[in-house]
Amino acid sequence: MSDQLDPINTAESVTAGHPDKLCDSISDAILDACLTIDPEARVAVETLVKGMQVEPAAIVLAGEVSMNGAPPDYEAVAREAAASIGYIDRSIGMDARSFAHCKVHTYITTQSEYISQGVDGDMDSQGAGDQGIMFGYACNETEDTAELRGRHFPIAAALSQRLTRRLDMIQKSGKIPWMRPDGKSQVSIRLDGKRIHEGDGLHYPKHVNVVVIAVQHARDAGGLPDGDAQREFIQRTVWEEVVKHAIPKRWLDGFDIDNLIVNGTGSFPDPGGPYSDAGLTGRKIIVDTYGGGKHGGGAFSGKDPSKVDRSAAYNARWAAKHVVAAGLADRCEIQVSYAIGRAQPIGLLANTFGTGTISDLELSNRILNVFDWRPGGMIKALDLKRPIYLATASGGHFGRSPTERGHFPWERIHEDLIAALQSREKR
Repeated sequence: MSDQLDPINTAESVTAGHPDKLCDSISDAILDACLTIDPEARVAVETLVKGMQVEPAAIVLAGEVSMNGAPPDYEAVAREAAASIGYIDRSIGMDARSFAHCKVHTYITTQSEYISQGVDGDMDSQGAGDQGIMFGYACNETEDTAELRGRHFPIAAALSQRLTRRLDMIQKSGKIPWMRPDGKSQVSIRLDGKRIHEGDGLHYPKHVNVVVIAVQHARDAGGLPDGDAQREFIQRTVWEEVVKHAIPKRWLDGFDIDNLIVNGTGSFPDPGGPYSDAGLTGRKIIVDTYGGGKHGGGAFSGKDPSKVDRSAAYNARWAAKHVVAAGLADRCEIQVSYAIGRAQPIGLLANTFGTGTISDLELSNRILNVFDWRPGGMIKALDLKRPIYLATASGGHFGRSPTERGHFPWERIHEDLIAALQSREKR
């Protein structure tokens, strides 16, 4: 037995139909509905779901909402969000459309006046909605792959996200009728051990080493009963229709098909989803971010942008991406911290892991000066008072292309910000 481990880096993702992601989608759908009515709405809504075999399934909504105007129909929003993901049949885990077979319980009050007194105000007086530590990260691992260029994102996380988004697309389109909403992916990347030994500690990814896929399926998938033939059929289908489409060929060079693990326990038949695993908002925060590494603060979904858990994490990603795009580092992690009710951050620190062209301290000062870190400033710069959050609930909040409809504004690169970061180098 070898006493030397192969250098492997791994990240995971989950589909929109994973029970925890289902909850994130419901919470963000409610947030979007509130912001549509009142862009100044204060929202913090959590969701719990559980499917049942005999008794009705349950969707539980709890939290705080303060807004001008009548609030949305929370129950209707929750049912529509779950149904749009594919939970429209009790046999697969939940029928969100059925009032008889799915009950929605709502426990939503208004925001505490003791919190609102610190977060309401103008650009200078609007404080953070809570204390916390947030992280942003960017790197160059995706930049030598045409399909991923411009992402500035960890490659293992980028590929695992692509796999689950592919699963979501197939399931929603009905292209493969036996595929169900619940699923997961995991990608392990073999690293270049020689370059790690001789280099500066960068990951140096080489190729995909292992792919793990979980996909809920009909009991008679492919017209086959449960058994070896069905499992081989599902694995072959996942390889041809999911993996080969989602992972660029460059990363599959050297990949051994035996290292594709599909439904590792054997099978994953109906009922799945919230029947087999209760869901809860905010339990997939690493999936939401970078697939591994540091994550401070709290979850994102169901929170309006006055909560720095969300807005500062987005701003930190935006800033880190600009640092890497500006050529100031190959990797950049930004830590920023806040105290409730205070507008300016308590601290900000950049770490380039030895890849920076200037000192981390100098870079930290530039980041602090070029980007606005006040809650009101972050909200204005990224235009965060819009109903853009349901799109973030599954598939990852980072490393995705901004859309024409204004989703993922923290992924946009602005040449003036790059120039501002670089110009300080000349002073």
